[in-house]
Amino acid sequence: MAQPLLISRQNVRFPNLPTRRHIEDFARTNPRTFYGGVLALFSVSLATGFLTWSLLSAFQGLPDGEVVRAAGSMNRATTILDVQGRHAFTIFKEQRLHVPLAQVSPHLVNATLAIEDQRFYDHSGIDVIRIAGAAVNNVIKWRADQGASTITQQVARLTFLKPEKTLRRKLQEAILAVRLERAFTKDQILELYFNKAYFGDGLYGVEAASLGYLGKHASDLNVAEAALIAGLVKSPSTYALSTDATRATTRRNVVLGAMRGAGMIDEATLVSAVQSEVQVDDSLRREDAVGQYFKEEVRQQLVDWFGWDRVYREGLKVETTLDLDMQKAAEAEVARALADIEKLQARRRRPAPTNEPLQAALVALDPATGEVRAMVGGRGFEESRFNRATQSKRQPGSAFKPFVYAAALEAGYTPATLISGLADPIMTFQGAWLPSDDHVDGDAITMRAALRTSSNRAAVQMLQTIGVPAAARYAESLGLGAMPQVPSLALGSGEVTLQALTSAFGAFANRGELAAPSLIRRVTSNEGEVLYESHVTLTHAVSPSTAFLITSMMQDVVNAGTAAQIRQMGFHLPAAGKTGTTSEYRDAWFVGYTTKLVTGVWVGYDKPRTIVPGGYAAQIAVPMWTRFMLSATKDDKSEWFGAPSDVIGVEVDRATGRRATDACRQTGQVSVEYFAKGTEPIDMCPLHRFGGLQALAMAPRVPAAVVASNAVTYEQASATEPAEAKVATAAVPAAVQAAPAPAKKRGFWSRVFGKGDDKK
Repeated sequence: MAQPLLISRQNVRFPNLPTRRHIEDFARTNPRTFYGGVLALFSVSLATGFLTWSLLSAFQGLPDGEVVRAAGSMNRATTILDVQGRHAFTIFKEQRLHVPLAQVSPHLVNATLAIEDQRFYDHSGIDVIRIAGAAVNNVIKWRADQGASTITQQVARLTFLKPEKTLRRKLQEAILAVRLERAFTKDQILELYFNKAYFGDGLYGVEAASLGYLGKHASDLNVAEAALIAGLVKSPSTYALSTDATRATTRRNVVLGAMRGAGMIDEATLVSAVQSEVQVDDSLRREDAVGQYFKEEVRQQLVDWFGWDRVYREGLKVETTLDLDMQKAAEAEVARALADIEKLQARRRRPAPTNEPLQAALVALDPATGEVRAMVGGRGFEESRFNRATQSKRQPGSAFKPFVYAAALEAGYTPATLISGLADPIMTFQGAWLPSDDHVDGDAITMRAALRTSSNRAAVQMLQTIGVPAAARYAESLGLGAMPQVPSLALGSGEVTLQALTSAFGAFANRGELAAPSLIRRVTSNEGEVLYESHVTLTHAVSPSTAFLITSMMQDVVNAGTAAQIRQMGFHLPAAGKTGTTSEYRDAWFVGYTTKLVTGVWVGYDKPRTIVPGGYAAQIAVPMWTRFMLSATKDDKSEWFGAPSDVIGVEVDRATGRRATDACRQTGQVSVEYFAKGTEPIDMCPLHRFGGLQALAMAPRVPAAVVASNAVTYEQASATEPAEAKVATAAVPAAVQAAPAPAKKRGFWSRVFGKGDDKK
């Protein structure tokens, strides 16, 4: 049996390999060649090792196939639409408006391919020809002048990688590009690019860029506009229109040249596009500047409902109640009103302090649904994000009086009820209190006239009659919150927000049905799933008859009362409302409505102080309301407030509120008054029963529909007394001050009806 051959270093011969002596001899005789070869071998080994390490390092940490397939997900801006479906503003981490490839202009597709990746549909993620060409160009110019990243590589970089210029990142970019090509079609990759690319000025994606720079959708771009947008990607900070329009135009022309070179456009189109001027229209950002207080309210609600991450990253579609036209008008009129008031301050030598500017707020809503159409929370959102329409609680002054009289109507009193005892003080724990009142010199006034002239004493007397707790509960039922149960409640000593007060007036406009204020109609996910949809919920807060009667009374305020300036300024639609001026002229209010729209305005300082000495709401707040309503209702038809079936009209004598006689008609003091059925007067007017004023002395009794003063003791409010007219010098006058002698009487009619000279 043959023995196995044992192989060892001693018996192995490699006759063709040089021996150590040969190598040493060669090194001595050819040192340059020898050491050069050693160095070359070492360099090749080092390069091979580095390349191997780089490849292994590049593969580490790369997303797997499942993650790559999820590259289509991206941060998307939440889009806010107004009530007519118009883009209002966006909420975003990145201002990105997603758009499918089918809605991208073909010109933009061609421009992008021409300047970024002409062989996009031919390569598999890496363009070897372009890499070689770029390398040669860079060697010739001796600088990295030309890149070689394909559109797929750019998508990989935008999706997965950090913006760093290293070999490792370039290798990762190439690897991911190949993986993306396997996971997506070419059109899908191109759509990803159009929605992920950054175009400067915080604009991500071609839709946001098109709207942000040119004011049009990506689907509507012409050749020149498409070239402009496509050219921004190379260096957004350099070519952004807001940075340098000249550079942007130059870059656009480079893109147009590339399109011509690729045969995408002809020479005539090239010449025409190059000669066209860049028309900048940043409507996307300008629209975002409108309605910032409204936007913030919507943003807070969305975050509360769906969480920050979903709102800022998932691209929700939010349909709101905002009317952009009304919002723009509201902001313009608030700014105009503040400027006018500051001019008035200067004329009266009371300029606004520079460290605390005068503020104003406005809310307009649909009384039938509660949908807010416009909201201004201050003179400037950037100056102060505090929303004075929803967050600031202030005393409404005489703007609260309609709730006192509405509560009285619910209790069975009527607009013709005669309120007497106006010169009698009210007893409080702090002494006798007689509110200041420039509206009446006599001792009695009808409820309708009291509201029209904004009589303080009449409101307080009526509050005493129906009971402070009852009036407070009534106001709370209309959404005004807890009210202080004190006599000065009739003068607006309770604090309310402008939105709550405006909403409460909306119940009067809506036949007694209260609709809670709302800002959002519907929220939809980016997949089309409805996440939220509003439904109007009405609360029966006021009887239809009371709503009509108080509206009728407040129509007198607009037509011939403290807000008569509305008619003088040319607003002619049927309207009702009430002014409010607080003590020392610190706050000016007006809340008024038509059948379709209720609007409230407020003017004042954040730290209450006098706006203008003697500055009543008629002068400070009413002009702002009127100008806004002239714009907001310009397309509305005249529509009267319809009387419900349980309201009847009766001819009455305006002085007594009793049924008119033939003698009353001869005096011209007769008008038709409205009553809820069962409350209309039965007795005839005692003044003219026998055809003369002397009949008053012969009248056997006082009219039944009279509210007299009662010596009820109350604890007075600690707040300063709000007053529509002459402001009291103290919140609660001392006992010796509280019951001054009645003013000199002007005769019977002046004493009964009131002089009605309130100019607010």
